[in-house]
Amino acid sequence: MKPRVLVAMSGGVDSSVAAFLLKSRGCDCVGVTMRLFDNALLDLNGESTCCGVDDVQDAASVCARLDIPHIALDLSRDFRAQVIDRFAAEYARGRTPNPCIDCNRHMKFERLLDYARQIGCDHIATGHYVRRAETETGPALFKAADLSKDQSYVLACLAPEQLSHALFPLGELAKEEVRAIAERQGFLNARKKDSQDICFVPDGDYLSFLERYTGQESRPGPLLDEAGHVLGEHRGAAGYTVGQRRGLGVAAGRPLYVKSKDMEKNTVTVSFAEGLYARSCLVTDFNWITRPDVLPVRCAAKTRYRQAEQPCTAERCSGGIRLTFDEPQRAMTPGQAAVLYDGERVLGGGTIDAVLEK
Repeated sequence: MKPRVLVAMSGGVDSSVAAFLLKSRGCDCVGVTMRLFDNALLDLNGESTCCGVDDVQDAASVCARLDIPHIALDLSRDFRAQVIDRFAAEYARGRTPNPCIDCNRHMKFERLLDYARQIGCDHIATGHYVRRAETETGPALFKAADLSKDQSYVLACLAPEQLSHALFPLGELAKEEVRAIAERQGFLNARKKDSQDICFVPDGDYLSFLERYTGQESRPGPLLDEAGHVLGEHRGAAGYTVGQRRGLGVAAGRPLYVKSKDMEKNTVTVSFAEGLYARSCLVTDFNWITRPDVLPVRCAAKTRYRQAEQPCTAERCSGGIRLTFDEPQRAMTPGQAAVLYDGERVLGGGTIDAVLEK
């Protein structure tokens, strides 16, 4: 009996080729495109976003070419509650969330996996560039063969049970190989541009989005140096993130960067580059994909997506996992993910809650 697979199809080239590869291997595929939000509801009329009408049509076109069913599934209510509301709440707390991780955790591998079971699918497949393998201790997640496209950082949130049902057909391929396959199959999205921004904030202006979405105008406040001296005025603390350089509006002879925010006092503190470095952080809500036999454990960690992992020690502490790096790390940011690696294998990940040591 053919394995039945739900393929999460965004309308992009990666998920389209994933569907083609699985069908070529004899799988019984169903393409499903999530409708995650209404552009008009979020005041995004005229904006180019993923998961929009054009993307649904592109996914449907590929499914027709592959002769597999296509379903557009409205998950906008869940997306708003699990992703957008949390995004807004985290910014209100002065943190910098990663909504793509929340989308993978709650939408693709929770709600979509539930739907897969409802329609009799054994697996869910995506176009992520990662590799999965079965080991003696259960399913394991590994970096992609093409390290320039590796997306393991945004999938470290997957529980072993979710990973056991996941397929990643692109894990051994390079991006140009994927585009070449799409062109040979005549897919209309073979050269479609990859989505770079958060889907519901396509222009990257988080502060304006938060004002529209919450109905609350941002309050300007003091921009401080590390000694507490007022250097200028910020336009709304929620719109700044740790490590940010541009848009500060002050000159100091050397570049200044956002170091921290105090939402209660409505202040943003800036420093020179050396003030951004710290050796240790607290990571909460930690998800182990492959749990070490003992802790502390020597491993490596990423504290942001576009970063080479850095050697560190992970140990249990009050409230979560403490990471202590061999060398100070730049701009570790509360709200972002910290992901642990043992070579190419992903051990797990969680959310940076606090910076502990300078």
